[in-house]
Amino acid sequence: MLLRPVRDTARDAEAVRALAAAAFGAPPGPPQDAAAPGGAAAAGEWPAERAIRHRSRTRHFARTDPEGCWLAEDPASGPLGAVLSIRREGLWGLPLLVVVPAAQGKGVGTALLERALAYGRACLRGIICSSPHPAAARSYRKAGFDLHPTMRLTGVVDPARLAAPDGPVHDATPRHRDLMDSVDRRLRGGAHGPDHEEMLHHYQALVADDLAGSGYCYLVGGRIELLAATSRRVATRLLIAALLCVPAGEPVTVRDLTADQQWAVDAGLAAGLEVSGGGYLALRGMRPPAPYIPSGGFL
Repeated sequence: MLLRPVRDTARDAEAVRALAAAAFGAPPGPPQDAAAPGGAAAAGEWPAERAIRHRSRTRHFARTDPEGCWLAEDPASGPLGAVLSIRREGLWGLPLLVVVPAAQGKGVGTALLERALAYGRACLRGIICSSPHPAAARSYRKAGFDLHPTMRLTGVVDPARLAAPDGPVHDATPRHRDLMDSVDRRLRGGAHGPDHEEMLHHYQALVADDLAGSGYCYLVGGRIELLAATSRRVATRLLIAALLCVPAGEPVTVRDLTADQQWAVDAGLAAGLEVSGGGYLALRGMRPPAPYIPSGGFL
Protein backbone atom coordinates (compact mmCIF):
# COMPACT_ATOMS: atom_id res chain seq x y z
CA MET A 1 0.00 0.00 0.00
CA LEU A 2 1.22 3.48 -0.90
CA LEU A 3 0.12 6.78 0.62
CA ARG A 4 0.30 9.95 -1.46
CA PRO A 5 -1.24 13.44 -1.27
CA VAL A 6 -4.56 14.09 -2.98
CA ARG A 7 -3.86 16.35 -5.95
CA ASP A 8 -6.03 19.19 -7.23
CA THR A 9 -7.03 17.24 -10.34
CA ALA A 10 -10.24 15.90 -11.80
CA ARG A 11 -8.82 12.38 -11.65
CA ASP A 12 -8.08 12.47 -7.92
CA ALA A 13 -11.37 14.21 -7.13
CA GLU A 14 -13.29 11.46 -8.92
CA ALA A 15 -11.21 8.79 -7.18
CA VAL A 16 -12.17 10.21 -3.78
CA ARG A 17 -15.84 10.42 -4.81
CA ALA A 18 -15.85 6.81 -6.01
CA LEU A 19 -14.23 5.70 -2.77
CA ALA A 20 -16.96 7.48 -0.79
CA ALA A 21 -19.66 5.85 -2.93
CA ALA A 22 -18.11 2.42 -2.41
CA ALA A 23 -17.62 2.92 1.35
CA PHE A 24 -20.94 4.57 2.19
CA GLY A 25 -23.12 3.29 -0.62
CA ALA A 26 -25.20 5.51 -2.88
CA PRO A 27 -28.90 6.29 -3.20
CA PRO A 28 -31.01 4.06 -5.46
CA GLY A 29 -30.53 4.88 -9.12
CA PRO A 30 -29.42 3.48 -12.46
CA PRO A 31 -26.58 0.95 -12.31
CA GLN A 32 -23.09 2.41 -12.21
CA ASP A 33 -21.13 1.74 -15.40
CA ALA A 34 -17.72 1.31 -13.80
CA ALA A 35 -16.67 -0.53 -10.70
CA ALA A 36 -15.53 1.56 -7.76
CA PRO A 37 -11.84 1.55 -6.79
CA GLY A 38 -10.64 -1.55 -5.02
CA GLY A 39 -12.98 -3.78 -6.98
CA ALA A 40 -16.10 -2.78 -5.00
CA ALA A 41 -19.03 -1.60 -7.07
CA ALA A 42 -21.03 1.26 -5.63
CA ALA A 43 -24.71 0.69 -4.91
CA GLY A 44 -25.75 3.21 -7.55
CA GLU A 45 -24.82 6.39 -9.35
CA TRP A 46 -24.92 9.60 -7.35
CA PRO A 47 -27.14 12.42 -8.61
CA ALA A 48 -25.06 14.66 -10.85
CA GLU A 49 -25.23 17.71 -8.57
CA ARG A 50 -24.09 15.71 -5.54
CA ALA A 51 -21.13 14.30 -7.48
CA ILE A 52 -20.17 17.77 -8.70
CA ARG A 53 -20.25 19.16 -5.15
CA HIS A 54 -18.16 16.28 -3.81
CA ARG A 55 -15.49 16.57 -6.50
CA SER A 56 -15.35 20.36 -6.12
CA ARG A 57 -14.96 20.05 -2.33
CA THR A 58 -12.10 17.57 -2.71
CA ARG A 59 -10.24 19.87 -5.09
CA HIS A 60 -10.90 22.82 -2.77
CA PHE A 61 -9.32 21.01 0.19
CA ALA A 62 -6.46 19.75 -1.98
CA ARG A 63 -5.66 23.42 -2.66
CA THR A 64 -6.17 24.81 0.85
CA ASP A 65 -4.75 21.86 2.82
CA PRO A 66 -2.48 19.79 0.56
CA GLU A 67 -0.63 18.30 3.56
CA GLY A 68 -3.88 17.09 5.15
CA CYS A 69 -5.41 15.19 2.21
CA TRP A 70 -4.17 11.67 1.38
CA LEU A 71 -4.96 8.71 -0.87
CA ALA A 72 -4.09 5.09 -0.08
CA GLU A 73 -3.43 3.07 -3.23
CA ASP A 74 -2.63 -0.51 -4.11
CA PRO A 75 -0.35 -0.78 -7.16
CA ALA A 76 -2.52 -3.56 -8.57
CA SER A 77 -6.11 -2.66 -7.65
CA GLY A 78 -5.95 1.13 -7.35
CA PRO A 79 -7.28 3.46 -4.63
CA LEU A 80 -8.23 1.81 -1.32
CA GLY A 81 -9.09 4.80 0.85
CA ALA A 82 -8.86 8.55 1.31
CA VAL A 83 -8.78 11.15 4.04
CA LEU A 84 -9.45 14.88 3.89
CA SER A 85 -8.39 16.97 6.88
CA ILE A 86 -8.24 20.74 7.28
CA ARG A 87 -6.88 23.46 9.56
CA ARG A 88 -8.77 26.68 10.15
CA GLU A 89 -7.28 29.20 12.59
CA GLY A 90 -6.18 26.64 15.17
CA LEU A 91 -9.16 24.34 14.58
CA TRP A 92 -8.51 20.96 12.93
CA GLY A 93 -11.30 19.08 11.21
CA LEU A 94 -11.83 15.74 9.47
CA PRO A 95 -14.44 16.12 6.70
CA LEU A 96 -13.82 12.66 5.20
CA LEU A 97 -12.24 9.30 6.01
CA VAL A 98 -13.24 6.42 3.72
CA VAL A 99 -11.97 2.92 3.00
CA VAL A 100 -13.50 0.53 0.47
CA PRO A 101 -15.19 -2.48 2.11
CA ALA A 102 -12.63 -4.97 0.74
CA ALA A 103 -9.80 -3.11 2.50
CA GLN A 104 -11.50 -2.39 5.82
CA GLY A 105 -9.92 -3.90 8.92
CA LYS A 106 -6.50 -4.12 7.26
CA GLY A 107 -4.88 -0.97 8.62
CA VAL A 108 -5.72 1.34 5.71
CA GLY A 109 -7.99 3.60 7.75
CA THR A 110 -5.51 3.69 10.64
CA ALA A 111 -2.68 4.79 8.35
CA LEU A 112 -4.81 7.51 6.77
CA LEU A 113 -6.06 8.77 10.13
CA GLU A 114 -2.49 8.96 11.44
CA ARG A 115 -1.49 11.22 8.54
CA ALA A 116 -4.53 13.44 9.13
CA LEU A 117 -3.93 13.68 12.89
CA ALA A 118 -0.29 14.58 12.27
CA TYR A 119 -1.48 17.48 10.12
CA GLY A 120 -3.53 18.80 13.04
CA ARG A 121 -0.88 18.28 15.72
CA ALA A 122 -0.39 22.03 16.30
CA CYS A 123 -4.13 22.74 16.62
CA LEU A 124 -5.66 23.17 20.07
CA ARG A 125 -9.17 22.18 18.95
CA GLY A 126 -10.55 19.39 16.77
CA ILE A 127 -13.93 18.39 15.35
CA ILE A 128 -15.26 15.30 13.55
CA CYS A 129 -18.83 14.35 12.59
CA SER A 130 -18.57 10.61 13.22
CA SER A 131 -20.84 7.86 11.97
CA PRO A 132 -22.31 5.48 14.57
CA HIS A 133 -19.98 2.69 13.35
CA PRO A 134 -18.22 1.20 16.42
CA ALA A 135 -14.82 1.20 14.69
CA ALA A 136 -15.08 4.94 13.94
CA ALA A 137 -16.08 5.79 17.51
CA ARG A 138 -13.26 3.63 18.87
CA SER A 139 -10.64 5.24 16.62
CA TYR A 140 -11.66 8.81 17.45
CA ARG A 141 -11.88 8.13 21.17
CA LYS A 142 -8.42 6.53 21.07
CA ALA A 143 -7.15 9.69 19.36
CA GLY A 144 -8.28 11.75 22.35
CA PHE A 145 -11.68 13.00 21.19
CA ASP A 146 -14.73 13.27 23.43
CA LEU A 147 -17.77 11.56 21.88
CA HIS A 148 -21.03 13.50 22.08
CA PRO A 149 -24.05 11.45 20.91
CA THR A 150 -26.08 13.19 18.23
CA MET A 151 -29.66 13.20 16.97
CA ARG A 152 -31.14 13.74 13.54
CA LEU A 153 -34.44 15.19 12.35
CA THR A 154 -36.13 13.65 9.32
CA GLY A 155 -39.46 13.80 7.56
CA VAL A 156 -41.54 16.19 5.49
CA VAL A 157 -42.16 19.73 6.70
CA ASP A 158 -45.75 20.77 7.35
CA PRO A 159 -45.64 24.55 6.71
CA ALA A 160 -49.02 25.03 8.38
CA ARG A 161 -47.49 24.00 11.70
CA LEU A 162 -44.67 26.54 11.53
CA ALA A 163 -44.95 30.15 12.58
CA ALA A 164 -43.30 32.68 10.31
CA PRO A 165 -39.71 33.63 11.22
CA ASP A 166 -39.71 36.24 13.98
CA GLY A 167 -37.40 38.60 12.09
CA PRO A 168 -35.75 39.32 8.77
CA VAL A 169 -33.77 36.63 6.94
CA HIS A 170 -31.91 37.46 3.73
CA ASP A 171 -30.07 35.59 1.02
CA ALA A 172 -26.37 35.48 1.87
CA THR A 173 -23.75 36.72 -0.60
CA PRO A 174 -19.94 36.96 -0.57
CA ARG A 175 -20.23 40.36 1.10
CA HIS A 176 -21.44 38.55 4.26
CA ARG A 177 -18.17 36.65 4.54
CA ASP A 178 -16.83 38.76 7.43
CA LEU A 179 -20.08 38.34 9.38
CA MET A 180 -20.03 34.56 8.90
CA ASP A 181 -16.36 34.29 9.89
CA SER A 182 -17.07 36.36 13.00
CA VAL A 183 -19.90 34.02 14.03
CA ASP A 184 -17.63 31.00 13.40
CA ARG A 185 -14.88 32.37 15.62
CA ARG A 186 -17.29 33.04 18.46
CA LEU A 187 -18.83 29.56 18.36
CA ARG A 188 -16.02 27.18 17.39
CA GLY A 189 -12.86 29.22 17.81
CA GLY A 190 -11.99 29.39 14.13
CA ALA A 191 -13.52 30.81 10.96
CA HIS A 192 -14.43 28.65 7.99
CA GLY A 193 -12.53 31.20 5.90
CA PRO A 194 -12.13 30.01 2.28
CA ASP A 195 -14.72 27.29 2.84
CA HIS A 196 -17.44 29.93 2.73
CA GLU A 197 -16.49 30.73 -0.86
CA GLU A 198 -16.85 27.05 -1.76
CA MET A 199 -20.17 26.66 0.07
CA LEU A 200 -21.64 29.85 -1.37
CA HIS A 201 -20.94 28.44 -4.82
CA HIS A 202 -22.86 25.21 -4.23
CA TYR A 203 -25.47 25.83 -1.52
CA GLN A 204 -28.36 28.13 -0.87
CA ALA A 205 -27.34 30.47 1.94
CA LEU A 206 -29.37 32.56 4.38
CA VAL A 207 -28.20 35.22 6.80
CA ALA A 208 -29.71 37.17 9.69
CA ASP A 209 -28.20 40.17 11.47
CA ASP A 210 -30.07 42.46 13.88
CA LEU A 211 -30.27 43.36 17.56
CA ALA A 212 -31.19 39.74 18.41
CA GLY A 213 -27.86 38.52 17.04
CA SER A 214 -26.20 37.29 13.87
CA GLY A 215 -26.10 34.01 12.03
CA TYR A 216 -26.17 32.12 8.77
CA CYS A 217 -27.43 28.84 7.32
CA TYR A 218 -26.53 26.71 4.29
CA LEU A 219 -28.96 24.24 2.75
CA VAL A 220 -29.25 22.11 -0.35
CA GLY A 221 -32.46 20.38 -1.37
CA GLY A 222 -33.94 19.10 1.87
CA ARG A 223 -30.70 18.98 3.85
CA ILE A 224 -29.59 21.61 6.31
CA GLU A 225 -25.86 21.66 5.65
CA LEU A 226 -24.61 24.11 8.29
CA LEU A 227 -26.11 26.62 10.71
CA ALA A 228 -24.36 28.97 13.12
CA ALA A 229 -25.75 31.86 15.16
CA THR A 230 -24.90 33.98 18.18
CA SER A 231 -28.28 33.39 19.87
CA ARG A 232 -30.90 30.63 19.99
CA ARG A 233 -33.50 33.11 18.80
CA VAL A 234 -31.61 33.86 15.58
CA ALA A 235 -30.69 30.18 15.14
CA THR A 236 -34.36 29.18 15.40
CA ARG A 237 -35.33 31.92 12.97
CA LEU A 238 -32.79 30.73 10.42
CA LEU A 239 -33.78 27.08 10.78
CA ILE A 240 -37.48 27.87 10.33
CA ALA A 241 -36.70 30.00 7.29
CA ALA A 242 -34.56 27.20 5.84
CA LEU A 243 -37.26 24.57 6.44
CA LEU A 244 -39.81 26.81 4.71
CA CYS A 245 -37.45 27.04 1.71
CA VAL A 246 -37.60 23.28 1.11
CA PRO A 247 -39.91 22.40 -1.81
CA ALA A 248 -43.28 21.00 -0.71
CA GLY A 249 -43.20 17.28 -0.11
CA GLU A 250 -39.40 16.91 -0.29
CA PRO A 251 -37.83 14.90 2.57
CA VAL A 252 -35.81 16.95 5.05
CA THR A 253 -32.72 15.94 7.03
CA VAL A 254 -31.07 17.86 9.87
CA ARG A 255 -28.09 15.91 11.20
CA ASP A 256 -25.49 15.97 13.97
CA LEU A 257 -27.58 17.66 16.66
CA THR A 258 -26.02 17.36 20.11
CA ALA A 259 -28.01 17.70 23.31
CA ASP A 260 -27.03 21.38 23.31
CA GLN A 261 -29.23 21.98 20.24
CA GLN A 262 -32.68 21.59 21.86
CA TRP A 263 -33.77 24.75 20.03
CA ALA A 264 -33.34 22.84 16.76
CA VAL A 265 -35.17 19.78 18.08
CA ASP A 266 -38.08 22.00 19.13
CA ALA A 267 -38.22 23.71 15.72
CA GLY A 268 -38.05 20.37 13.90
CA LEU A 269 -40.79 18.77 15.99
CA ALA A 270 -42.97 21.84 15.48
CA ALA A 271 -42.50 21.39 11.71
CA GLY A 272 -43.68 17.78 11.87
CA LEU A 273 -40.25 16.13 11.66
CA GLU A 274 -39.24 13.05 13.66
CA VAL A 275 -36.21 12.81 15.92
CA SER A 276 -33.97 9.76 16.09
CA GLY A 277 -30.47 8.78 17.17
CA GLY A 278 -27.49 9.58 14.96
CA GLY A 279 -23.74 9.13 15.37
CA TYR A 280 -21.32 11.24 17.38
CA LEU A 281 -19.82 14.68 17.33
CA ALA A 282 -16.21 14.00 18.25
CA LEU A 283 -14.50 17.01 19.82
CA ARG A 284 -11.06 17.71 21.26
CA GLY A 285 -10.19 20.79 23.27
CA MET A 286 -13.69 22.28 22.98
CA ARG A 287 -17.27 21.93 24.08
CA PRO A 288 -20.09 21.39 21.56
CA PRO A 289 -20.64 24.75 19.81
CA ALA A 290 -24.13 26.14 20.36
CA PRO A 291 -26.31 27.23 18.75
CA TYR A 292 -24.66 25.30 15.93
CA ILE A 293 -25.47 22.57 13.40
CA PRO A 294 -22.14 21.33 12.00
CA SER A 295 -21.55 20.36 8.41
CA GLY A 296 -20.20 16.85 7.97
CA GLY A 297 -18.43 18.04 4.82
CA PHE A 298 -17.08 21.35 6.14
CA LEU A 299 -17.56 20.93 9.96
